[in-house]
Amino acid sequence: MNTKLETSDLQWTNYPAEDPQWEEVSALDDESNPVRTYEICTPHSPDSYWLRTRWIPRRAATTLYVEIRFTMTECSSLNQRHCKETFNLYQQQGDGDQATPTRPAWMEDPRAKVAAVAADHLLWREKLSNVKVLRLERLGGAGLYLAFHSQGACMALLSVRVFYRKCPPLRRAFASFPETVPHSLVEQAQGVCVENAVTPPGEQSRPPSMLCGEDGQWVGQPTSSCACRPGYEAGETDERCRACPSGHFKAESGPGGCTACLGNSTTLIPGSAYCLCRHGYYQADSDPPHAACTRPPSAPRSIVSHINDTSVTLDWTEPLNRGGRGDLTYRVLCSSCGTRTTQGLVGSCSPCDDSVLYQPAQRGLTRCRVVIWGLRPHTQYSFTVQSLNGVSALSQSEPASDTVNITTSRGVPPPVSGLRLVKVSVTNLSLEWNVPVLQNQNPVLDYQLRYSPKDGEEAGRWRYVSSRSSSVVLTALQPETTYQVQVRARWAEGYGSFSTEGSYSTLSDAVTNPRLVVTGVLVSLVILLLIAVVTVAMYCYRRRLRDPEVSDRTGHYQMGQTMKVYIDPFTYEDPNEAVREFAKEIEASFVKIEEVIGAGEFGEVCRGRLRVPGRRENYVAIKTLKGGYTEKQRRDFLSEASIMGQFQHPNIIHLEGVITTSCPVMILTEFMENGALDSFLRVNDGQFTTIQLVGMLRGIAAGMKYLSDMSFVHRDLAARNILVNSNLVCKVSDFGLSRFLTENSSDPTYTSSLGGKIPIRWTAPEAIAYRKFTSASDGWSYGIVMWEVMSYGERPYWDMSNQDVINAIEQDYRLPPPPDCPSSLHALMLDCWQKERANRPRFCDVVAALDRLIRNPASLKVTHSEGPSPSQPLLDQRSPPPLSACGSVSEWLRAIKMERYVQNFLQAGFTSLDIVSQLNTEDLLRVGVTLAGHQKKILSSIQTLRTHKAPPPLLY
Repeated sequence: MNTKLETSDLQWTNYPAEDPQWEEVSALDDESNPVRTYEICTPHSPDSYWLRTRWIPRRAATTLYVEIRFTMTECSSLNQRHCKETFNLYQQQGDGDQATPTRPAWMEDPRAKVAAVAADHLLWREKLSNVKVLRLERLGGAGLYLAFHSQGACMALLSVRVFYRKCPPLRRAFASFPETVPHSLVEQAQGVCVENAVTPPGEQSRPPSMLCGEDGQWVGQPTSSCACRPGYEAGETDERCRACPSGHFKAESGPGGCTACLGNSTTLIPGSAYCLCRHGYYQADSDPPHAACTRPPSAPRSIVSHINDTSVTLDWTEPLNRGGRGDLTYRVLCSSCGTRTTQGLVGSCSPCDDSVLYQPAQRGLTRCRVVIWGLRPHTQYSFTVQSLNGVSALSQSEPASDTVNITTSRGVPPPVSGLRLVKVSVTNLSLEWNVPVLQNQNPVLDYQLRYSPKDGEEAGRWRYVSSRSSSVVLTALQPETTYQVQVRARWAEGYGSFSTEGSYSTLSDAVTNPRLVVTGVLVSLVILLLIAVVTVAMYCYRRRLRDPEVSDRTGHYQMGQTMKVYIDPFTYEDPNEAVREFAKEIEASFVKIEEVIGAGEFGEVCRGRLRVPGRRENYVAIKTLKGGYTEKQRRDFLSEASIMGQFQHPNIIHLEGVITTSCPVMILTEFMENGALDSFLRVNDGQFTTIQLVGMLRGIAAGMKYLSDMSFVHRDLAARNILVNSNLVCKVSDFGLSRFLTENSSDPTYTSSLGGKIPIRWTAPEAIAYRKFTSASDGWSYGIVMWEVMSYGERPYWDMSNQDVINAIEQDYRLPPPPDCPSSLHALMLDCWQKERANRPRFCDVVAALDRLIRNPASLKVTHSEGPSPSQPLLDQRSPPPLSACGSVSEWLRAIKMERYVQNFLQAGFTSLDIVSQLNTEDLLRVGVTLAGHQKKILSSIQTLRTHKAPPPLLY
């Protein structure tokens, strides 16, 4: 709706109809265009005058914005007693245009107040109009009416515009997102990948998503981003993918671009993910897609043979053409062509059998040399060396090769046998062996013996010695070490093969030097004793550092730590000195009050802006001291600033400063957008996950741990004294004010005990009975706060009187777990409610316990079984009554505190309890119950009727 676009009369509804004061007139807007406006001026009368708009459909939005442009006349220029400079805006939701001039009744209910609107510019001093934008949240039904309520204002409505924000269609990061209307602070929109784009491997189950902010702007970057698929690359922007041109390819999806095909390859069509090799060129299976096509290598060159009796060494030169690859290897093929005699060659050529051995190998050679032994004497052999690479197997032709023919000489001596140990010492081994028996051959010239340690780093590193006789003495060996030994014989035409390996060990030097052994044992014992002493000393030192009991009674740590300790401002002879020391004085001109948001013990609480030169302007909460105060009230009011100014922690409300040199006296703190935790939870019943609630509790516990470490006792820890900002960060507030409540206070939360006021439902037994307030009593209160959070702001102990609460606690009754509360959290509550304060967990223990739960979310899924606990008869009877205990639908809804839906049920035809008992979730949605927490509470009460035909007996 936008009245500036209307070309005819608006014809909104006036009340009272018999005395309409809102007058519709024509005027010119700021651009001299004719518009329809409404004016009213009743400064002489305090009566109520209403103006209601026509029916406004809300379409797809759950959050609407109302922009009001108006003028307001300053009351001082009218000199009228009942004049006001504000007006009120109300909303009335419904499923259709059903309002009449007389229905619904002209009063606040069933309308919901949106805001009290005040002018920034008044017509007496300034000739400027005012523009206010108000937000309507969690809307239900098909639409709504807006109603303007005036009680003595002299003003004009220049224009009214109702709109909602939406994020426009967007293409980003190769994903397309549709037009999205945010239904909360941020809305997660699901998108799809653009044409020729896919999600990266491993993310197929996660479609692209992006956050749509409540201001109609897309937030951040998409998650699970799409990427151009193989064969396609990003265009000039990240909105489309284009095909790789001919001769180019892209093998994988992702941000990379197309690559030109390397030599000997090309593509046939655009958008190719790989290149095809030209004829005669190949690509191995192990090659990456972007590798070049290659061909088999040419033949090895210049094979040279070195014959040593029945062994031969082959050397060659690498081929001229490696085929364009670096994985060149060689393979040796052996053929035996028969025995050579004086008459010539006897026999035909055939592959060599398994008796022929190759060093280092027959296949996969990377060096141009191989040693072959095990050949028969006086035999002709043919050896072929082939060149191979990764694509040789793909070629249909035989690998390129070169061949050499050789003939072996006569045989070699047989292996040496009988290797044995003759004598052993710490560093020497004396060995001998049998002389080989040679027939028709020259005698043995000498022997070669090799040896190495069998284990350790030097294993396999052979050392060689020669001997002309059949014995040798190995010297300079390591004590207590096993050596492996082999020996072979040499004659005129070369060496024979080595003998079988023998293992022999030297003696230990401990056997020869027992005094050295004793000394080593004593040194080892002394070293172990020193290590034990150092370990025990370090353990005691660290335990003393961690143990909070090492702190003295004043709170100062004895281990050299410099922990800050809280100083009570009432210990100062002049309380103003405490204010000057702990709170910063701010000039009144730096502060601009915008609107009243509540009332405190000493005056109004306002929202405003603080702009200190050189710093960014920010919102602040302003507590004011009302006029006519006494000096004691002023001292008590500023004492909270003296307390707050000593704290610096992310979960403690931050003090910006104070204004004491002008009237009114003010305390300025950071502004918490969501207000008190208890009311915030009640408004958002059932809207948070368990892990979010535990995160809030963790923040509160961290703030209380900080206060406890500073030796500060809060005394009034409750959800109403916890403030919540826009990021759901919880901060502890209201320090010390509960101690100064007067005896005639009408707040039923507090009860007089031993001359003071204490919050009974949140206070530990020893604090109620003996005024014994400690960090342990704050721990009891924290358990109550946990219960408040998990029950979404339910009142502890429900409608029990304070005296009933005291009696129940003395009889060891404790609050039962709220619905769907994890068992681990209720167990922590029960720990906080231990009767003996020494048994309650400290706040550092609470923080650690919550951290463990957050790191292990599965532990938060275990809840108590449904139904009342047999150990809690006194408290269970305080739960909401079953459906069968009520006489009508209205009475039942009021009993479960869901009276806001009475009209919804009656208008939908659910007028009897029998019909209501058959409702399900879909029925509740049609009625207009959209909040998950409210649905759960109503269905739970209905389920009680189905399972229990009569209500359980009450104890009282």
